[in-house]
Amino acid sequence: MNEKATRPSRLAYTTPWTTAVHKTENRSAQATDVTATSTAEPEERNRHDGVDESGDKQVLGKQLWRVLPFIKPYKGRFILGIVSNAGARACDLLPFVAMGLLTDAVLNGTITEAREYVWYGGLILAAFTGLAIFQGISNYTWETLAQFIQHDIRMQAFDSLIKMEMRYFEDRQTGDIMSVLSADVNQLENFLSDSSTSIIRIIVTFSVAFAILMWMSWKLTVILFVPILVIIPLVYFFSTRVQRRYRESRQSFGDINSVLANNISGMGVVQAYNAEKYESQRVGKESGSYMDAAVKATVIRNRFLPGIYVIAGLAFALLASIGGWLVMTEDITPGQFVTFLLMSTRMSMPLFILGMLVNQIQKSEASARRIFAMIDLEATIVDKESATALEGRAEQISFDNVYFGYPEGQQVLNGVSFELKKNQSVGIVGPTGAGKSTIVKLLLRYYEPDSGIATMNGNDLQELTLSSMRKQIGYVSQDVYLFHGTVKENIAYSDQSASQEEIEEAARLAGAHDFITELAGGYQAVVGDRGVKLSGGQRQRISLARALLRRPPLLILDEATSAVDTRTEEIIQRNLNEFKDGRMTVAVAHRLSTIRDADTILVLVEGVVVERGSHDELLAADGVYADLWAVQTGDLNQTTGQATKFDA
Repeated sequence: MNEKATRPSRLAYTTPWTTAVHKTENRSAQATDVTATSTAEPEERNRHDGVDESGDKQVLGKQLWRVLPFIKPYKGRFILGIVSNAGARACDLLPFVAMGLLTDAVLNGTITEAREYVWYGGLILAAFTGLAIFQGISNYTWETLAQFIQHDIRMQAFDSLIKMEMRYFEDRQTGDIMSVLSADVNQLENFLSDSSTSIIRIIVTFSVAFAILMWMSWKLTVILFVPILVIIPLVYFFSTRVQRRYRESRQSFGDINSVLANNISGMGVVQAYNAEKYESQRVGKESGSYMDAAVKATVIRNRFLPGIYVIAGLAFALLASIGGWLVMTEDITPGQFVTFLLMSTRMSMPLFILGMLVNQIQKSEASARRIFAMIDLEATIVDKESATALEGRAEQISFDNVYFGYPEGQQVLNGVSFELKKNQSVGIVGPTGAGKSTIVKLLLRYYEPDSGIATMNGNDLQELTLSSMRKQIGYVSQDVYLFHGTVKENIAYSDQSASQEEIEEAARLAGAHDFITELAGGYQAVVGDRGVKLSGGQRQRISLARALLRRPPLLILDEATSAVDTRTEEIIQRNLNEFKDGRMTVAVAHRLSTIRDADTILVLVEGVVVERGSHDELLAADGVYADLWAVQTGDLNQTTGQATKFDA
C-alpha cells in the first residue's frame, strides 16, 4: 500500500478548522457580547480623555480649581507668597498716600523746615524698598511653587497614563498625548506663576485701595468703583464664548504635534515616495486649523479688551470732573484728590491686567481640562483587590478554551488550548491574522480573554498581580523598540542592576556581542531614537539580549529573528536551545526554521488550533504546516495552497 495514500489529504484539513469555526460562532457572538458589556463603561469613561475638544460646556476656571489639592504639600510656600504679595501691594500704594499728605502739608503751610520734606522722601524711599523686597520674595515663591506643582501634575498625569492598557494607546496619536504632557502642562505652569499672582495683586490692590479711599471720601470711592462693576457682564460674555475656541486651538496644537511626529519618525518613507508635497499639505492643513481657531479666539478677545479701556476711561473722567468739583466745595482736600488721582492710575493697570487675565484663564482652563481628563483615566486591566503575587518562578502556563475578539473588530481566537511546562518550548505558526500575536498579548495581559482562562502555575492570570506575573517574562516583540541612549542602557533596561559581564553574556546569547564591539564606542555607542542608527537585525538582537538578561522563566519571542540573516539565526537558535533549560519558551514565527526545534508547534488558522505536534510529526501529517514548509523551502511542487490562501 502506498505510504502517501495512507496519509490524510491536505485538502481534508479544510474541514477541521472550518467546522471548528462554525461550532464557535454562537460562542464567539456571546464572547463579543461579554466584551461589549465589560468594556462599554470604561470606554465611556475614557472617551473624554482630554485629547479631543469635545465635552460639556466649560465655565470660567471650572477645571482650574482642581489645582488646589496640589498646593497642599506646599502650603507654607503658598501662604508666604500671599503675604509677600500683599506686602508688595501695600508698599506700592503707600507712596500715593504720602504724596497726598505732602500736598496738603505744603498747601496748608504746616511744613516749615527742609528736614520735614526729607521725612516724606524717606517714607517714599522706604515704601519702594519694601516693594522691591516683598515683590522679590513673592516672585521667587510663586515661580518655584508653580514649578513644584507643574512637576506633580505632570507626574500624576503620566502615572495615570502609564497604567492604561495597550488598547488606549492604539486608539490615540503619540503627538497628541505628548502635547498634553508638555504644552498643556506648561500652559498651566504659566497660569500658576503669572496669572495666580495677578489675581492676588488685583484682589489686594483693590481691597487696600478701597479701604484707603473710603477713609478719605466715600463719594469719590463710589464714583471710581461703580463703573468697574460693569466689567462683570463683559467677563461673562467673554468667558462663555471664547472657551470653546481655546479648546479647539489646544486640540489643533495636538494634531500638529501628531503630524510632525509622524513625519519626523517616517522621514525616510516620505522621501522614498516623493511625498514631501503631500506631507507639507497635511502639516499646512493642521497648522491652518490651529490658526483659524486662534484667530477666532482673538476676534472675541478684541471685542472684550476695548470695553475694559472704555470703562477705565469713564471712571477716570468721572473722577477728574466730580473730584475737582468736590475740591472746590471743600468736601475733600487737594491732597486727598491727588491721592485719588494717583491711586486711580495705579488701579487702571489691574483693570487692563484683568482683561489679559481672563484671556489667560481661558487658555489655562482649556489646558487644565485636557490634563485632568488624563489624570482621571482609569485602566481596565488592573490588579484585582483579591490579586496575589506569584510565588516562586513560573513553571507552567496554559490556555484553556480561550476566546478573544478586539473591540469593534472580528473574533480572533476561537477556543485555543495548550499547555507549556518548564524546559519546554512551543512554536506558534499560521497565516497572517490567524491570532498568533494575540496569544502573546494575552500572556502579557495587554488584553484579557472574553472567555476561557489563561493560567500561570495553575493560577488565573487575572488573579495574579500584574507586576509579579510580568516579572516572569522576557519579551521580544516583532516591532522592536529601542530607547534613545547607549547599547548598554538598552540591554540593561530589563535589569538595571546588571553588571557589565552579565550584559555582555546576554549579548553573546543573542548573537549581538560581535557587532556591538565593532561599533564606535562599543556598548557605550548611542543607538539613536528608536535605534535608527542600527540595522533591523541589530535592533532585534539587542532587544533579544534585553529579554535574555533577566533570565526569565518564560521567554516570549514574537518574530524575534525575522530581520537577521540565516547564519546569525542559526547561531541564535543554537544559543537559545542551550538557554531554554529551566525555562519555558513561546515563539511566534512566520519563518518556520525559527521554531522547527520547538517541542510542540501549534498551527493556527482563523483563531483555531488546527494542528499540533513536533516539526517531524507535522510534516508527516502532510497538512497545513507541511504546506507552509514546502512554500518556505521552495518545494512549490508539493504545495496545495491550503495554508497560504488564508494569508491576508
